[in-house]
Amino acid sequence: MRIADLDGRRVAVWGFGREGRAAITAIRSRLPQLPLTLFCSDAETTSAQSFDPSLVVRGHEPDAIALSSFDVVVKSPGISAYKPALVVAREAGVCITSGTSLWFAERPDARVVAITGTKGKSTTTALLAHLARSLGVRTALAGNIGMPLLELADAEAELWAIELSSFQTADAGPVELGVITSLYEEHLDWHGSRERYIADKLKLADVSRQLLVNAGQPYLLERTAVHPHRRLFGQVEGWHVTGGFIRRGAQQVFDISRLRAPGEHNALNACAALTALEAMGFDAVVAAESLASFRPLPHRLQPLGERDGFAWINDSISTTPQATLAALATLEGRPVTVIVGGHDRGLDWSDFVAAMKAHAPHAIVAQGANGPRIARALRDAGVQVEEMADLAAAVACARKITPVGGTILLSPGAPSFDQFHDYADRGRHFAEMAGFEAHDIVGIEGLGVA
Repeated sequence: MRIADLDGRRVAVWGFGREGRAAITAIRSRLPQLPLTLFCSDAETTSAQSFDPSLVVRGHEPDAIALSSFDVVVKSPGISAYKPALVVAREAGVCITSGTSLWFAERPDARVVAITGTKGKSTTTALLAHLARSLGVRTALAGNIGMPLLELADAEAELWAIELSSFQTADAGPVELGVITSLYEEHLDWHGSRERYIADKLKLADVSRQLLVNAGQPYLLERTAVHPHRRLFGQVEGWHVTGGFIRRGAQQVFDISRLRAPGEHNALNACAALTALEAMGFDAVVAAESLASFRPLPHRLQPLGERDGFAWINDSISTTPQATLAALATLEGRPVTVIVGGHDRGLDWSDFVAAMKAHAPHAIVAQGANGPRIARALRDAGVQVEEMADLAAAVACARKITPVGGTILLSPGAPSFDQFHDYADRGRHFAEMAGFEAHDIVGIEGLGVA
């Protein structure tokens, strides 16, 4: 469905975050006279009316009856597609769409690399844009990474590097290349089950002419084996990491010690981006040299600096236990106190507990809503852990138990919503608690077209 197809229909927008505002702006630019209703929170009604005085603003969550009074509902990604009200409205004939879906309908000829995955998708997307631009390719960087696609509804680019969350993959396509960086359980509260989360992620494969997946994940390989044009990254025949180098087959291309984004997992993200660039017909070997100038994204193993005798690292983006394990692996050999815990989405922490039983860091501090559950599991396994109520108390505890010269790592393995607006808000607060200026943590560079 294109935006022009909304003409003459009863249309509602659900959500007044950046995605919702982008949808309103894009619809208004093409259909200025179309009546629009906005569903948002009560706290947002005043700002919503100021944003567009012609909106009919309803400051509450709609039920199925309210939704069924419209022909089309444009929902924001954070609103679960499986909410009962949406399910009932859809069954009643209401078209449920999104900004992502509208953009793809508007731009069917765009050369798109759509990237998803439980972890690594943001860095891989930004790396792809950085590499392509180093070759002089006019590239758009957008999507879940921080710029809604509809904000670029009229932009022109030779290549589109688009990050899609699991909330958006069902709305995409067709795309020239789909990339799945990794697959673990996450966002179970939105999807309702692990199986549905995986199925939603894999919907990207269905609309991708070519598909690129991580060779190091057997389950992902199994689930995508039938794709007729599948490529792999992380295998010795292609772009992979071994012996401290990024290699293309036997060719030694780039020393990973030159990467400013630490960890072998980031080197593997670079392999994904290089393989994607190559799949789109560009010279990835030439582009690889520009990896050295790529700046790590904020809140992703971000070194904040040293304060009070400690090194502080902000990995607030970590929202799964597997991500925390990856963060700890990059700090092997250093005395580390790791702060874990946050909003409880019911994820399985057994792999984390097993890893800590085998090889724990200097100290573990569990905090937040699921802190007690994590702490209990660790203690049952014989692993020592400190338990604190919230992040502020956890940081204070870490200061006391970390040796001078040690590292204090925030890598929660859980979402932030128990205490903060989002992971970036949590990361900024952590920086302030450590004694740094939160405004120095800038947003993601390079969004938009360049």
